Amino acid sequence: MKIICVGRNYANHIAELKNEKPTEPVVFMKPDSAVLLKQHPFVIPEFSEDVHHEIEVIVKISKVGKYIEPKFAHKYYDEISVGIDFTARDLQSKLKEKGLPWEKAKAFDGSAVIGDFLPKSDFVSLENLTFELTNNSKTVQKGNTSLMLWQIDELVSYVSQFFTLKIGDIIFTGTPEGVAAVKPNDVLEGFLEDKKLFRIQVK
Repeated sequence: MKIICVGRNYANHIAELKNEKPTEPVVFMKPDSAVLLKQHPFVIPEFSEDVHHEIEVIVKISKVGKYIEPKFAHKYYDEISVGIDFTARDLQSKLKEKGLPWEKAKAFDGSAVIGDFLPKSDFVSLENLTFELTNNSKTVQKGNTSLMLWQIDELVSYVSQFFTLKIGDIIFTGTPEGVAAVKPNDVLEGFLEDKKLFRIQVK
């Protein structure tokens, strides 16, 4: 199982981090060891003093695929959810300044929260989904998939050009604006169309 992540897929998030708008999806990976185990807290790693939450819509691949055409991409996943791509922003900034890969800032143990999955058939349109992250019951991020630069099926097709998609693989589709640092004792809850799909305690 691999975790394929897409960065810079919402214009307002690109603006808040003062990044350049990409001409094609920005893709990076997390290993399976990045998955935060169910019922476990997220422990802020010792190497960072500025870990940010990034809520994202995620999809689980249900069929092996390579070079998938966009019009057929919907056949390769049946379930969706929300998750968090935790990012050590201070470390990422240092790596970016030196032109180095981001993995240490993005792919560390526990950096991927995966919520409970729901059948995509539960939703009228995947191109108009509202999702939200609360921190201690206060909304800190809210987005809608209609604002994506590349929609889910486009992303499935795009990443399949480079990586064979296998059953159980997870694709993170990008985060909206509102990313911010987490602190000990924060409680993060993720919602997709008002359905709560994860609850994480920060330590």
